[in-house]
Amino acid sequence: MNHDAFMQRAIDISVNFKYTAKPNPVVGAILVYENEIISEGAHEQYGDNHAEVNCLNGVSRDIIADSTLYCTLEPCNHTGKTPPCTEAIISSGLKRIFIGSLDPNPKVAGSGIARLKDNGIEVKVGILEEKVKESNRFFFFKHLNKRPFITIKIASSNDGMSHSSDGSTTWITSEASRQDVQIVRAEHDAILTGGNTIRNDNPRMNARVDFPVNQPGKILLSSFSEWDKNLNFFKEGAVKVIDNSNLESVIDELSQMNINSVLVEAGPKLVNSFMNNGYFDQLIIYESPDSIGNKGIKWFEGFNPIDKFQLDLKSTCTIDRDIKRVFEKC
Repeated sequence: MNHDAFMQRAIDISVNFKYTAKPNPVVGAILVYENEIISEGAHEQYGDNHAEVNCLNGVSRDIIADSTLYCTLEPCNHTGKTPPCTEAIISSGLKRIFIGSLDPNPKVAGSGIARLKDNGIEVKVGILEEKVKESNRFFFFKHLNKRPFITIKIASSNDGMSHSSDGSTTWITSEASRQDVQIVRAEHDAILTGGNTIRNDNPRMNARVDFPVNQPGKILLSSFSEWDKNLNFFKEGAVKVIDNSNLESVIDELSQMNINSVLVEAGPKLVNSFMNNGYFDQLIIYESPDSIGNKGIKWFEGFNPIDKFQLDLKSTCTIDRDIKRVFEKC
């Protein structure tokens, strides 16, 4: 059997649902009988059946007993929104399973594999493990680092400005760049901003995309409590307001939420607070070819963030007339 090829297929079908499975990890499973794939399944929607169940459903017990299940992530062994996948596998009559990676969630973390072995199922782990982890980057980061992965996104003029001090600047980047931002939003579990951004820009801050997506949650850092609920930010989806100026405490609170990733879309003051306190993992800059000049408000006053925070350029591309650069900590 070509174990890598079968696991790759399971990975491929899992990532088709990365926008609807979140904040759960993406998981794919395939059932192989006589060296042929006879059934496939994925975790398609948060709260619905997991991949293993979708894969095994409808296959006869006699066939399953002589088949091998390939699953990208260790089957869960606890009851959440669905029953434990380990029990579904055990009751199916399966005798052998290949798993891409252990689940870093403390609720699983090896207990699923132990449960399967205790019931006489042959288990092998570590097939294309790094690819499985990469497909669930935010999920693994959250459980290994005890906090969500934090992306900071900014739109900058060619001379490093955020906006004009006189309020005359509206959009800095192109429509194509702004549409690309919608995809970045869709990839994250939550969007975080500050009160000044809500007051000055009246943003919607949702993911306006043409495919199904679990909309990111909205988080507002503000001590103000009497917000006008007719503002765009409050119209769609629940908003969590955090009244705390201590970023360490804010991060602790975010860590307790059921989110693996946070996209920070805010003004220079809040962005610099996150960066200067080390609370970011990725910086995305959309840079326009236009300059704002002396009336502009700088994103970073007196320093280059790439040098100061030792950032590594991961990718760069041209979007219409703008340049998108993605940086990560070295």
